[in-house]
Amino acid sequence: MTHIDKNTTFWGYRRENGRVGVRNHVIILPLDDLSNAAAEAVAHAVKGTMAVPHPYGRLQFGADLELHFRTLIGAGSNPNVAAVVVIGIEDSWTKTVVDGIAATGKPVVGFGIEGHGDHETIMRASKAAKNMVHHATSLHRVECPISDLWISTKCGESDTTSGCGANPTVGNAFDKLYSLGTTLVFGETSELTGGEHLVAARCRTEKVRTDFMKMFNDYQDMIKRHATTDLSDSQPTKGNIAGGLTTIEEKALGNIQKIGKQCMVDGVLDKAETPTGPGLWFMDSSSAAAEMVTLCAASGFAVHFFPTGQGNVIGNAIVPVIKICANPRTVRLMSEHIDVDCSGLLQQEQTMDVAGDLLLDMMMQTINGRFTSAEALGHREFVMTRLFESA
Repeated sequence: MTHIDKNTTFWGYRRENGRVGVRNHVIILPLDDLSNAAAEAVAHAVKGTMAVPHPYGRLQFGADLELHFRTLIGAGSNPNVAAVVVIGIEDSWTKTVVDGIAATGKPVVGFGIEGHGDHETIMRASKAAKNMVHHATSLHRVECPISDLWISTKCGESDTTSGCGANPTVGNAFDKLYSLGTTLVFGETSELTGGEHLVAARCRTEKVRTDFMKMFNDYQDMIKRHATTDLSDSQPTKGNIAGGLTTIEEKALGNIQKIGKQCMVDGVLDKAETPTGPGLWFMDSSSAAAEMVTLCAASGFAVHFFPTGQGNVIGNAIVPVIKICANPRTVRLMSEHIDVDCSGLLQQEQTMDVAGDLLLDMMMQTINGRFTSAEALGHREFVMTRLFESA
């Protein structure tokens, strides 16, 4: 089993801006829903590229549009991405995304469909994409210190084994990574309900605590504005309830286990915002799996820890997702989705330190190139977060 300390290194892709990625994607990034077909056609024509379709990007405005741009620019800027082709229905917003990604120094080019049509756009974009594949495949992994690694976490389809096993396994790994100068993030704002005081007590400064509580209270206010009689079937979900979690408070207490026992919350981030230094960050975010992991990718995180109880099958287009499970039934019935089996914790066959080290060992294999189960099975979920409806 791999022992990780300050001298640990891994083999990653050092990007033009100094960040380190663990994958080497060439992505075809549509600005909007109208550009998905062209983006997917380019990815089909040019091997070694990947389209990242999504259903939004038209008539958005204000903070919702800003988040849209921040998410797309962040996805393209992620260090797991070597180069980007952006395709949009029109030139102006396409250029906004291109210019944002170009600030990293990586190759990026954009194409507008209006005035050209799909055929010409696909042809022009395919030529550019082919050149970018040549660029990406000429790059080599280099040895990097563990402190260059950015790790995110979010759990899904939680049950009683999550809070007792899989989530504390992530917490144990986070405690070990925190002392090594890595950059970590957690979120799921609504799923801290009833345990928010525990997170607030872990905030490093009064300002961080104030910023965290404002984000938490604002999210609570939004839920209350739109709630009906209750949040049954949403918080907790049907899967949570089937797994023995009866209230959001129970779910929150398990969720918080992911930040370990030693980590302090060093700062807070808005959705898809990039951390400014190492440590543990809280990001205001949806608790929906694909949305949250997409926001983590847009914030620049390179690998994701995803503990699950009942068996969430989430992956991501940009970030490898490592799934951890302590439920022996889920491990048995859905083994193809599970990367780290920590069910021995609840059967008293493992210690927490051993489980955490198993996760870190899988992390090292993953960041050095091994595909996660989600990658091998083709899970490339990429889901944008919306703040309100379009104009």
